[in-house]
Amino acid sequence: MRIRKKSNVNEKLLDYNDIVIAADDWRKNFSNENEKIFVELGTGKGDFISQLAEINSKINFIGLEMEATVIYAAARKIREKNLSNVRLIIFDINSIEELFNENEIDRFYINFCDPWPKKRHAKRRLTNIKFLEKYKKILKLDGEIQFKTDNRDLFDYSLEQFELINAKVSEVTYNLHDENFPDNIETEYEKKFSAMGVPINRCVIKF
Repeated sequence: MRIRKKSNVNEKLLDYNDIVIAADDWRKNFSNENEKIFVELGTGKGDFISQLAEINSKINFIGLEMEATVIYAAARKIREKNLSNVRLIIFDINSIEELFNENEIDRFYINFCDPWPKKRHAKRRLTNIKFLEKYKKILKLDGEIQFKTDNRDLFDYSLEQFELINAKVSEVTYNLHDENFPDNIETEYEKKFSAMGVPINRCVIKF
Protein backbone atom coordinates (compact mmCIF):
# COMPACT_ATOMS: atom_id res chain seq x y z
CA MET A 1 0.00 0.00 0.00
CA ARG A 2 2.21 2.78 -1.28
CA ILE A 3 1.74 6.49 -0.82
CA ARG A 4 2.73 8.99 -3.50
CA LYS A 5 5.84 10.95 -2.58
CA LYS A 6 5.44 14.67 -1.94
CA SER A 7 8.39 16.79 -3.03
CA ASN A 8 7.85 19.26 -0.16
CA VAL A 9 7.23 16.68 2.56
CA ASN A 10 10.17 17.81 4.70
CA GLU A 11 8.78 21.30 4.77
CA LYS A 12 5.32 19.98 5.67
CA LEU A 13 6.80 17.93 8.51
CA LEU A 14 7.91 21.15 10.21
CA ASP A 15 4.27 21.65 11.18
CA TYR A 16 4.45 18.35 13.08
CA ASN A 17 7.72 18.81 14.96
CA ASP A 18 5.93 18.04 18.23
CA ILE A 19 5.15 14.56 16.84
CA VAL A 20 7.98 13.79 14.41
CA ILE A 21 11.09 14.27 16.52
CA ALA A 22 14.84 13.85 16.29
CA ALA A 23 16.21 10.48 17.34
CA ASP A 24 18.19 11.88 20.25
CA ASP A 25 15.21 13.83 21.65
CA TRP A 26 12.64 11.13 22.28
CA ARG A 27 13.23 10.70 26.03
CA LYS A 28 12.34 14.32 26.79
CA ASN A 29 9.33 14.45 24.50
CA PHE A 30 6.70 12.59 26.50
CA SER A 31 4.34 14.01 29.09
CA ASN A 32 3.87 10.53 30.59
CA GLU A 33 7.12 10.12 32.47
CA ASN A 34 8.24 6.74 33.81
CA GLU A 35 5.51 4.92 31.90
CA LYS A 36 5.82 1.89 29.65
CA ILE A 37 7.29 2.38 26.18
CA PHE A 38 5.93 0.43 23.21
CA VAL A 39 7.69 0.69 19.83
CA GLU A 40 6.30 -0.13 16.39
CA LEU A 41 9.01 -1.11 13.91
CA GLY A 42 7.82 0.26 10.59
CA THR A 43 4.80 2.34 11.54
CA GLY A 44 3.49 2.88 8.00
CA LYS A 45 0.73 5.45 7.69
CA GLY A 46 -0.10 5.26 11.37
CA ASP A 47 -3.45 3.44 11.54
CA PHE A 48 -2.21 0.86 14.04
CA ILE A 49 -0.17 3.05 16.37
CA SER A 50 -2.75 5.86 16.48
CA GLN A 51 -5.57 3.46 17.37
CA LEU A 52 -3.48 1.66 19.97
CA ALA A 53 -2.28 4.90 21.60
CA GLU A 54 -5.80 6.25 21.70
CA ILE A 55 -7.03 3.40 23.91
CA ASN A 56 -3.81 3.22 25.98
CA SER A 57 -3.26 6.83 27.02
CA LYS A 58 -0.89 5.99 29.88
CA ILE A 59 1.58 4.16 27.62
CA ASN A 60 4.16 5.99 25.52
CA PHE A 61 4.39 4.90 21.88
CA ILE A 62 7.20 5.36 19.38
CA GLY A 63 6.79 4.68 15.69
CA LEU A 64 9.90 4.14 13.56
CA GLU A 65 9.77 4.59 9.80
CA MET A 66 12.38 5.36 7.14
CA GLU A 67 10.15 7.06 4.58
CA ALA A 68 9.33 10.70 5.32
CA THR A 69 6.23 10.73 3.12
CA VAL A 70 4.76 7.80 5.03
CA ILE A 71 5.58 9.31 8.42
CA TYR A 72 3.86 12.50 7.32
CA ALA A 73 0.64 10.55 6.80
CA ALA A 74 1.04 8.98 10.26
CA ALA A 75 1.70 12.35 11.88
CA ARG A 76 -1.53 13.74 10.43
CA LYS A 77 -3.54 10.89 11.97
CA ILE A 78 -1.92 11.46 15.35
CA ARG A 79 -2.62 15.19 15.20
CA GLU A 80 -6.26 14.57 14.24
CA LYS A 81 -6.68 12.34 17.30
CA ASN A 82 -4.83 14.88 19.49
CA LEU A 83 -2.57 12.19 20.95
CA SER A 84 0.18 13.31 23.32
CA ASN A 85 1.59 9.83 23.92
CA VAL A 86 2.92 9.08 20.41
CA ARG A 87 6.18 10.19 18.83
CA LEU A 88 7.46 9.31 15.37
CA ILE A 89 11.09 9.08 14.33
CA ILE A 90 12.52 8.80 10.83
CA PHE A 91 15.04 6.07 11.51
CA ASP A 92 16.77 3.03 10.01
CA ILE A 93 15.97 0.01 12.19
CA ASN A 94 19.33 -1.50 11.29
CA SER A 95 20.82 0.87 13.87
CA ILE A 96 18.16 0.38 16.54
CA GLU A 97 20.73 -0.33 19.24
CA GLU A 98 21.92 3.26 18.82
CA LEU A 99 18.45 4.63 19.56
CA PHE A 100 17.54 2.66 22.68
CA ASN A 101 19.46 1.60 25.75
CA GLU A 102 19.63 -1.92 27.14
CA ASN A 103 16.53 -3.00 29.09
CA GLU A 104 14.63 0.15 28.08
CA ILE A 105 11.65 -0.94 25.97
CA ASP A 106 8.60 -2.86 27.16
CA ARG A 107 7.26 -4.07 23.81
CA PHE A 108 8.04 -4.13 20.12
CA TYR A 109 5.40 -4.49 17.41
CA ILE A 110 6.48 -5.95 14.07
CA ASN A 111 3.50 -5.69 11.75
CA PHE A 112 3.59 -6.88 8.14
CA CYS A 113 7.26 -6.15 7.59
CA ASP A 114 8.91 -6.66 4.20
CA PRO A 115 9.32 -10.44 3.79
CA TRP A 116 12.46 -10.12 1.65
CA PRO A 117 11.58 -13.41 -0.09
CA LYS A 118 14.96 -14.05 -1.73
CA LYS A 119 17.30 -16.18 0.39
CA ARG A 120 20.21 -13.83 -0.15
CA HIS A 121 18.19 -11.09 1.54
CA ALA A 122 17.29 -13.13 4.64
CA LYS A 123 19.44 -10.97 6.93
CA ARG A 124 17.26 -7.98 6.07
CA ARG A 125 14.16 -9.59 7.56
CA LEU A 126 13.22 -7.91 10.83
CA THR A 127 12.85 -11.31 12.47
CA ASN A 128 16.32 -12.50 11.46
CA ILE A 129 18.43 -13.53 14.45
CA LYS A 130 20.69 -10.52 13.80
CA PHE A 131 17.80 -8.23 14.68
CA LEU A 132 16.47 -10.49 17.42
CA GLU A 133 19.76 -10.23 19.28
CA LYS A 134 19.41 -6.44 19.23
CA TYR A 135 15.79 -6.52 20.41
CA LYS A 136 16.73 -8.90 23.22
CA LYS A 137 19.23 -6.43 24.64
CA ILE A 138 16.86 -3.48 24.35
CA LEU A 139 13.78 -5.16 25.83
CA LYS A 140 13.18 -5.22 29.54
CA LEU A 141 13.42 -8.62 31.21
CA ASP A 142 9.65 -9.08 31.00
CA GLY A 143 9.38 -7.37 27.60
CA GLU A 144 7.91 -8.93 24.49
CA ILE A 145 7.54 -8.73 20.72
CA GLN A 146 4.16 -9.00 19.02
CA PHE A 147 4.54 -10.14 15.43
CA LYS A 148 1.96 -10.25 12.62
CA THR A 149 2.33 -11.07 8.95
CA ASP A 150 0.25 -12.28 6.03
CA ASN A 151 3.30 -14.07 4.60
CA ARG A 152 3.31 -17.72 5.72
CA ASP A 153 6.87 -18.33 4.49
CA LEU A 154 8.12 -15.39 6.54
CA PHE A 155 6.15 -16.60 9.56
CA ASP A 156 7.62 -20.12 9.37
CA TYR A 157 11.10 -18.67 8.88
CA SER A 158 10.57 -16.39 11.88
CA LEU A 159 9.51 -19.27 14.12
CA GLU A 160 12.78 -20.99 13.21
CA GLN A 161 14.73 -17.84 14.08
CA PHE A 162 12.93 -17.55 17.42
CA GLU A 163 13.94 -21.12 18.20
CA LEU A 164 17.57 -20.37 17.32
CA ILE A 165 17.71 -17.65 19.94
CA ASN A 166 15.80 -19.77 22.49
CA ALA A 167 12.88 -17.37 22.62
CA LYS A 168 9.61 -18.33 24.26
CA VAL A 169 6.85 -18.22 21.67
CA SER A 170 3.16 -18.10 22.58
CA GLU A 171 -0.24 -17.24 21.11
CA VAL A 172 0.76 -18.75 17.77
CA THR A 173 -1.98 -18.59 15.18
CA TYR A 174 -2.02 -19.09 11.44
CA ASN A 175 -5.43 -17.50 10.97
CA LEU A 176 -5.91 -14.67 13.44
CA HIS A 177 -9.26 -13.48 12.11
CA ASP A 178 -10.85 -16.91 12.52
CA GLU A 179 -10.15 -16.77 16.24
CA ASN A 180 -11.82 -14.74 18.95
CA PHE A 181 -9.21 -12.06 19.50
CA PRO A 182 -11.18 -8.94 20.51
CA ASP A 183 -8.11 -6.79 21.26
CA ASN A 184 -6.66 -7.08 17.77
CA ILE A 185 -6.06 -3.76 16.02
CA GLU A 186 -5.73 -3.97 12.26
CA THR A 187 -3.01 -2.24 10.28
CA GLU A 188 -3.54 -0.84 6.78
CA TYR A 189 -2.02 -3.97 5.26
CA GLU A 190 -4.03 -6.26 7.51
CA LYS A 191 -7.31 -4.73 6.40
CA LYS A 192 -6.31 -5.09 2.77
CA PHE A 193 -5.16 -8.71 2.97
CA SER A 194 -7.90 -9.96 5.28
CA ALA A 195 -10.50 -8.47 2.92
CA MET A 196 -8.92 -10.63 0.20
CA GLY A 197 -9.27 -13.72 2.40
CA VAL A 198 -5.54 -14.00 3.15
CA PRO A 199 -4.91 -15.62 6.57
CA ILE A 200 -3.06 -13.50 9.11
CA ASN A 201 -0.30 -15.12 11.18
CA ARG A 202 0.52 -13.89 14.67
CA CYS A 203 2.60 -14.76 17.70
CA VAL A 204 4.15 -13.27 20.84
CA ILE A 205 7.85 -13.65 21.65
CA LYS A 206 9.67 -13.30 24.96
CA PHE A 207 13.34 -13.90 25.72
